[in-house]
Amino acid sequence: MAQSWAKAMFDHTSFDFGEVAAGTTTEHSFPVKNIYPEDVHVASIPPSCNCLKSEVAQPLLKAQEQSEIKAVLDTRNVKGHWEATITVVFDQPFPAEVQLQVCAQICSNILVEPSEARFESVEQGTSASRTLTVSCARRPDWRIDQVKPSSPYLDAIAVERGRDQAKVTYELQLQLKPNTPAGYLREQLMLVTNDPVARAREILVPVDARIVSAVQVSPSPLPLGILRPGQRVTKSLVVQGKTPFRVLKATGPDDRFAFQRLNQPKTLQLVPITFTADETEGPIRGTIHLETDLSDTPAVEVNVHGQIVPREPAAPAESRSPTGALESPPIRPL
Repeated sequence: MAQSWAKAMFDHTSFDFGEVAAGTTTEHSFPVKNIYPEDVHVASIPPSCNCLKSEVAQPLLKAQEQSEIKAVLDTRNVKGHWEATITVVFDQPFPAEVQLQVCAQICSNILVEPSEARFESVEQGTSASRTLTVSCARRPDWRIDQVKPSSPYLDAIAVERGRDQAKVTYELQLQLKPNTPAGYLREQLMLVTNDPVARAREILVPVDARIVSAVQVSPSPLPLGILRPGQRVTKSLVVQGKTPFRVLKATGPDDRFAFQRLNQPKTLQLVPITFTADETEGPIRGTIHLETDLSDTPAVEVNVHGQIVPREPAAPAESRSPTGALESPPIRPL
């Protein structure tokens, strides 16, 4: 009963990956929501085996906040039926543990090579393609009926390349669309097959992509530091492109941000940003938007962070005698 309060924050604590092709990586997320008024903190999430990686999106949860525990299975060194456990250890508001159970059937006669589609440093606004090989030695009439990308930025088709009594081979052709936004893309392809075994009918293929903006900005995020009301700080953003460009407009999260206009086209621009702290104590958060005259990258965004702390307390006034000499402050009883 002492552990039930922690388990009540999960809508499920077990997951079956089903039939997973050998050599692939697949993942599942367990949502966790703080349903209590007290803060909840995840201290650690150790998995029971090296082939399972566990990640927590947000360890500290305030009331009604939600996070997730991600379980990532790497099948390169696993065969047959597989089971593992992630132990979620809480240290606030009370010590507790929750066991998350995962299992899978690693199918050695279905192979995906390479084990995932990886797109490294693709320039934003361009397309990129990758090719994987999917082979099955399970049965001669095995086929891939459908390919379902989990992202609108991916296209994929499966083309049969060989079939005999020993093995069926497909070529999996993937294309990353040019409208993919900058940043990291972690998605999956679902291969729907005609396998008579229900759990083997769907095969998941991971897709990992990094899309780089044609305009690079640093530092990102922009640190403003710790300020007191009335203080002013000026920082510069370094904006770099491959061709000369202009920064047409810069806007901040609110009117505490001021910008200096730049008119001359350059491949490297220094954009001075001045922030004036007001009486609003607390974190400084938001996004700076830079508009450029580049057709492929018209806008760039940079997050900012900082803190406004209370004013320093005024120093006590020194008392003087009628002669002008400093007097000792009165001694007050404890």
